[in-house]
Amino acid sequence: MARRIHPPVDLDPAGVHTYGLGERPSKVRAADFVPPYAVAGSFVSFIESLPRFLQAEDLKALAQAICRAHRDDCVVALGLGAHNFKVGLQPLYIDLLERGLVTSLALNGACIVHDFELAFSGHTSEDVGVQLEGGRFGMARETGEWLNRVVRDGHRRGLGIGQAVGEAIWEEKLPHREQSLLAAAHRRGVVVTVHVAIGTDIVHMHPAADGEAIGGASLRDFRRFCAVIRELEGGVYLNIGSAVVLPEVFLKAITLVRNLGFEVRSFTTANLDFIRHYRPAANVVGRPTAAGGKGYQLTGPHEILVPLLFACVGEMLG
Repeated sequence: MARRIHPPVDLDPAGVHTYGLGERPSKVRAADFVPPYAVAGSFVSFIESLPRFLQAEDLKALAQAICRAHRDDCVVALGLGAHNFKVGLQPLYIDLLERGLVTSLALNGACIVHDFELAFSGHTSEDVGVQLEGGRFGMARETGEWLNRVVRDGHRRGLGIGQAVGEAIWEEKLPHREQSLLAAAHRRGVVVTVHVAIGTDIVHMHPAADGEAIGGASLRDFRRFCAVIRELEGGVYLNIGSAVVLPEVFLKAITLVRNLGFEVRSFTTANLDFIRHYRPAANVVGRPTAAGGKGYQLTGPHEILVPLLFACVGEMLG
């Protein structure tokens, strides 16, 4: 039977059912409001002035989880995308290593490009659009030759990419090695793993690139990263600025260590980025913590969000 189409008329709400406002549960209460930050106050008072809602509460909760993991001598691992190296966060991360607040680093392949260039020349991050037009993008000679040599030689010595690059930057006394995050990790004996997708990094375009060495050394780093994740119970893993590679690596590492019988259920994860992506949300924040952990998403510019988070951590630790 054909559906009857009624002519348009106004709907009369006279018979609507209502209830008293006092009966209704509410998510926002004036009792939860806090006084605004007072000019010339302490940083602690600034933290306390943050609203008790949404990401402000998540920021404080994540800082508390990092403090708790640090006090309990648990893993606090960072997974970093290359954007971290392009917004001046190396001094902060080096300081966290020096203070023992970060126990390991996982990086994508582009990170070692920026770390080397900063250590070698004191500058990095080319203008891709300008360089691409003439086929010059990624063709810096020193970057391609040095990194490919170090990865190749390190692979022959049984090293992963992270260890090989950090050691070489420091031991070869590159002019600005004090600015290198990987060299700082090498000095402190902090595990750094590098996870490479062949063809994604500029050094893969150079004739010195050795696929066997890159792949073998990156696989060695994956297994070393899995050894870190094996100890994640009670700890924290932060994915900062990697939209695809590191979230996928983290998910596979969690799967492998659980498959081998290790208990990794109760831990904290977070994704920090300036936009929200599917894979970090699913593979870092959601799926791995579904069996008993806690995941957070904090959205904002790295150059503001990361210093704010770790300033909170520092104040909470006292």
